[in-house]
Amino acid sequence: MSRMITTVCNTILDTINFAATMAKTAKNGDIICLSGDLGAGKTVFAQGFAQGLKISQQVNSPTFTLLREYTGETLTLYHFDLYRLCETTNKLDYDTLENIGFFDYLGIDGVCLIEWAEFAKDFIPKNAQWLNITVTTNQAREIQQLKP
Repeated sequence: MSRMITTVCNTILDTINFAATMAKTAKNGDIICLSGDLGAGKTVFAQGFAQGLKISQQVNSPTFTLLREYTGETLTLYHFDLYRLCETTNKLDYDTLENIGFFDYLGIDGVCLIEWAEFAKDFIPKNAQWLNITVTTNQAREIQQLKP
């Protein structure tokens, strides 16, 4: 049975710290799915998650490259952004995901963090963790986490 946990982050730093704390419990094969409107803080979350994995590289949105790979001290982070693939539709098909090598990364050594994961929800394993980030004020965010 899944359970919903809601966390309020009042500042960008709160969001970064929340994500960094979550990353410290991450393990090989984890899949973290992020959804939320443009500007909700998905990339900020990814930056905090990378800090928690002790990744020293600057983490940027992979909007135009679709995937960025970062090596941390203990885990590799595979950071996907599916937004550009869905500019004309709100759903991706199997062939599109297969063509970008998406399935090759699911469940491998490291952690997959997927922005705009809702566009591929039909193809994401049931054990994935889903987070929806909502803007509540200028800097505050509400993060609803659905744990499998």
